[in-house]
Amino acid sequence: MQLQVSLCMIEPKRDRHSPGGRLRWRYTTLWTHEQLTYLGHSAFLITTLAGDILIDPFLSGNPSASIGPDDVHPNYILMTHGHSDHLGDTIGITRRTRATVIGPAELVTYLAGKGVSNVHPMHIGGNHVFPFGELFLTQALHGSSVTENGHFINTGNPWGSVVKTGERTIYRAGDTGVFFDTELIGRLHPLDIALLPIGGNFTMGIDDAVEAVKMLAPHAAIPIHYGTFPVIAVDPQLLRNKVESSTSARCAVLEPGQTR
Repeated sequence: MQLQVSLCMIEPKRDRHSPGGRLRWRYTTLWTHEQLTYLGHSAFLITTLAGDILIDPFLSGNPSASIGPDDVHPNYILMTHGHSDHLGDTIGITRRTRATVIGPAELVTYLAGKGVSNVHPMHIGGNHVFPFGELFLTQALHGSSVTENGHFINTGNPWGSVVKTGERTIYRAGDTGVFFDTELIGRLHPLDIALLPIGGNFTMGIDDAVEAVKMLAPHAAIPIHYGTFPVIAVDPQLLRNKVESSTSARCAVLEPGQTR
């Protein structure tokens, strides 16, 4: 684990949820102990002092992945749903590292039947305090299943999540379309970073992602779930241009392997 010195900048930000849009002071972390590393497609690694959190580790067979499954050593794996481009290498990684898998109750029950011994089931609307911080589960408009021998196995409802670590609050939307309750997520959890799918076809596209940013009001937005396959090939710079011209958020387009 890499440790860094933490520096912060304090800046005023107009709070659109407050009467009269009063100013609130907001801490912007410039250099932190924590790292958010994009691994490609929808996979991320959050490095904290209390352990590493791996999100949706689709690494093997992922043409955009920056590393392989043997290169990660997480303490926790956070699963949004059971589709193969998100479940990915979860079983192999947990067998090697004994990481705790946090996911929808039905999905982690399926994984337990595959020999994954450390699981923590949760569901939409729930929250739990872990050593790395607090996790809140949100809805996602999508599906969740695995395929075995040509048959679909339902793995419960997909979800997104808000991760509150010691230094940042990060919203991971999961695979989803835009929905109006997105605004409530931003109101309940003032966000430093929102990770939003933009590829269309299976999830929201660029224009809907811009609407999500407007409702969430994060300090920064990071696009995910695009470009891995031809059907979700879009230009993330279009999102950046639209977000930064119509909202107060910054948009960071990360290459696989880059850290925020």
